[in-house]
Amino acid sequence: MLTKRLIACFDVKNRMVTKATQFQNNIDIAPAEEIAETVYNAQIDEIIFYDIMASAEKRPIDLEMVRAVAKKVFVPFTVGGGIRSLEDMYQVLKAGAEKISIDSMAVRNPDIIRQGAEAFGRQCMVLSMQVKKVPVTEAIPSGYEIAIDGARTFTGMDAVQWAIRGEALGAGEICVNSIDNDGTHQGYDLEITGKIAEAVSIPIIASGGAGKPEHLADVFTKTGASAGIISSMLYSPKLPRNFTVEEIKQELMAAGIPMRPYVLF
Repeated sequence: MLTKRLIACFDVKNRMVTKATQFQNNIDIAPAEEIAETVYNAQIDEIIFYDIMASAEKRPIDLEMVRAVAKKVFVPFTVGGGIRSLEDMYQVLKAGAEKISIDSMAVRNPDIIRQGAEAFGRQCMVLSMQVKKVPVTEAIPSGYEIAIDGARTFTGMDAVQWAIRGEALGAGEICVNSIDNDGTHQGYDLEITGKIAEAVSIPIIASGGAGKPEHLADVFTKTGASAGIISSMLYSPKLPRNFTVEEIKQELMAAGIPMRPYVLF
């Protein structure tokens, strides 16, 4: 059985890691480079950074930030935000990232997924999806709609259908981020995570809502997710307590979930 992955995912604004609840009311946490080094030394399995203002400000991603972070971490490093072309992808990979995350731009120009997969390999392409529970309709049979632009624009697209199309275009992974659960610390949206995992054959990353190790155990045992994002659990002042990567891995392994062991140096 393949090991499950713990991924630290951070939104970055002006080179500061910032945290929101349901995509609103951001508060700054610490410099991006500092956070990256901290979670790497804690033996996180992977890291994702989103330059959340790049698209809104219509500018390229902050490559200096990518370079600074890449020098500090030696685990798979995914970057998203402000990536509009193959040249943007090339520059991000050249700066030290290993994977590219595409979200709003993929909705506007789905062919960018195919272009990136053909140029750099589908293992580089992560399709990030912002999903919200809505009434079931003919157009949205899964009951989950795709949003873009930081959950400000709703597209009328069905989440499961978009995941299937994204895989066909060349996405190597899909990150399913629940708008409803984001920052709530009440657990992942198991329903949509499970539906998408059943509909595609590529790895699924569960995102939005983790507050304690039990939430990871739920998503790993009740859905086909291969990875879970745990950022808030590591540092959020809104939680009764924070957890270390070691604690999370130990609890999951005790529950019989295959993880890369925490190693004492």
